[in-house]
Amino acid sequence: MGRRWNPAAALPLVVTVLLTAPPESRAQQSFATGQNIAPAYEGWEQNDDGSYNLVFGYMNRNWEEVIDVPVGPGNTIEPGDPDQGQPTHFLPRRNRFVFRIRVPADFGDKELVWTLTTNGRTERAYATLKRDYYIDDLVIQANNGAAGAAGATPELPNNQAPTLVVEGDLTRTVRVGQQLSLAATVTDDGVPRARPLAPTNPRRPGRITTDSATGLRVSWTVYRGRGAVSFEPEQISVWEDTRVGGNSPWSPGWSTPEGPEDGHWETQATFPEPGSYVLRIQAHDGGLSTIEDVVVEVTR
Repeated sequence: MGRRWNPAAALPLVVTVLLTAPPESRAQQSFATGQNIAPAYEGWEQNDDGSYNLVFGYMNRNWEEVIDVPVGPGNTIEPGDPDQGQPTHFLPRRNRFVFRIRVPADFGDKELVWTLTTNGRTERAYATLKRDYYIDDLVIQANNGAAGAAGATPELPNNQAPTLVVEGDLTRTVRVGQQLSLAATVTDDGVPRARPLAPTNPRRPGRITTDSATGLRVSWTVYRGRGAVSFEPEQISVWEDTRVGGNSPWSPGWSTPEGPEDGHWETQATFPEPGSYVLRIQAHDGGLSTIEDVVVEVTR
C-alpha cells in the first residue's frame, strides 16, 4: 500500500519556508491590484434562544485595489435570498468577522454557500455547524490579535464589546458633494488595556500569529456602494494592513490615538456619485467590536 500524504506533517516545512524566504521574494508574492477575493467562513456562534450565527469574512488578495461586487451572480448566498447582508464594497486584504447570518436551531446538517466572482475568478465559502467551526469571544479576540503572540491573556475572558449608539436616523438623504454629518456615542470597559503594536525587528522572524494594537478605536467605512467616499477626519483602517506606516492597528509601530473624552465621535462624509450606500461604523477595542449600519441615499 502506498504511503498517504499527511498535510499536518508538511505544515512545519511550509512555515519554515515562509519565515526564511528573503524579504524581496516575499514582496514579489504581494499584489497591489488584479487579484481576486476569497470569501471566508469564520465559524458559528450559538445564541441564547438556540439559534446560530454563521460568521463570514473575506481575504482580498490585493493591497490597494478596492473591489465593488453588487449582489447577484457574482456575489450571492445560497440557498435562499441571494442578499443576506453580505458586503458589496470590499476593502483590501484580510477582513475578519464582517457579517453574520442567523439560522434556526434546527439548521442541522444544512449548508450555506457564499459565492464571489472577482477579477475573473470564482471562489466559495461553505458554512456549516460542524463542531470544529465553533467560535466564541475568546476565539474572536485571539484572531483579531488582542493577545499578541501569546494568543490569550488573563483579562480577555472579562472583556465586553464596546457600546455604540448612532445619533440620528439610520436612513439619510444627501446630495453629491454635500457633507453628511455622522455622530455616535461610544463607551468601553477598558479591556483589553491599550497597547501599541511593537515596531518591526529585522533580527526576529516574522509573526505567524495575528498581533495588533489594542485600545478603543472608532471608524466609518463604506460597506455597500460604489465610489470613493471621503471621510473627515481620516478614518483608521479596519482591514489588516501589516505594512510599516499603515494607518491600521495591524501596522508595526501603530498605537491607538486618544479618543474624545466624552465618548462623542463626529465625522463628515462626502459622496462623489449618486446612488444607494451603506456606511458602517465600527467601535473596536482590539478584541471585540460593535457595528451599526447607516443607509444613505445620494442624489444629484
